[in-house]
Amino acid sequence: MSAQSKPLPPWGAAVAGATGAVLANTLVYPLDIVKTRLQVQVARKPGDEHDDSQPHYTSTWDAITKMVDEDGVKGLYAGINGALLGVASTNFAYFYWYSLVRELYLKSKKLPTPPSTATELLLGAVAGAVAQVFTIPVAVVTTRQQTQTKADRKGMLDTAREIIHGEDGPSGLWRGLKASLVLVVNPAITYGAYERLKTIIFPGKARLTPGEAFLLGAMSKALATIATQPLIVAKVGLQSKPPPQRQGKHFTGFVEVMQFIIKHEGVLGLFKGIGPQILKGLLVQGILMMTKERMEIAFVLLFRYVRKIRSEQLAKAAELAGKVKITSPITTK
Repeated sequence: MSAQSKPLPPWGAAVAGATGAVLANTLVYPLDIVKTRLQVQVARKPGDEHDDSQPHYTSTWDAITKMVDEDGVKGLYAGINGALLGVASTNFAYFYWYSLVRELYLKSKKLPTPPSTATELLLGAVAGAVAQVFTIPVAVVTTRQQTQTKADRKGMLDTAREIIHGEDGPSGLWRGLKASLVLVVNPAITYGAYERLKTIIFPGKARLTPGEAFLLGAMSKALATIATQPLIVAKVGLQSKPPPQRQGKHFTGFVEVMQFIIKHEGVLGLFKGIGPQILKGLLVQGILMMTKERMEIAFVLLFRYVRKIRSEQLAKAAELAGKVKITSPITTK
């Protein structure tokens, strides 16, 4: 039996997925904070009044240079602790529930055929919804940290307290939950497309090489990002502080955010920040799936090694017990 033939338990897939996600997001975090800054700002028009204390970015490179000029390279990593905590918890929950519901679905089928594309999307959506309910507070805090200026910057706990003491109270930590639940179609499309593309491009292949996993991960994430970018922008708008034009008034839902963006920036405003969003998604998903595939193999090999050691110990114990029984003195009355 090959090291890859026996599937991992759900928690093993969850650890592998979370590890890959943390590694990938650590490597590309500057792109994450840049795309968030681009998505929350409102495009300026000639003659509009604006607050000069708030930096305005015209492109990904402009955002990077201005952030470095203001706060050094560390400015590109503001809020990274909360972001990685959110990434780890969200991906652990997602991969755990995805593996579990997929395993239950396959067991319920009489014939061992792969799930259809629609079924893969549905399974991914269920797993994503469960993961979002439990992990969205970390995402809200991270978004708020990423959009803070240098003067307003706070730690993760202080930012969480600020949100709780705001007008929404503790429920503010779940701001944007509806948009996030709708956005479960993003990972659903991503992983559904990944599994489907895997069977089309590499039919019958149990495990992919790092390059193949990276390619499929990048392709599937690009498709998901293009399809869901307006919702991603709306969710960021919900979770961050309102723009100056709102005079401190928070948005009540993602539809209101989208209406505001269309009014002030046009329909294309719904796709602002898509450049770094896609680039980040390509790199993260590619690295994540590449790492996850390697981690799963490592876990399978570890489990096989542990089982082998246990079997050897049981065999030695049985052999020792047999010798003790043979050498025991026979007593007669």
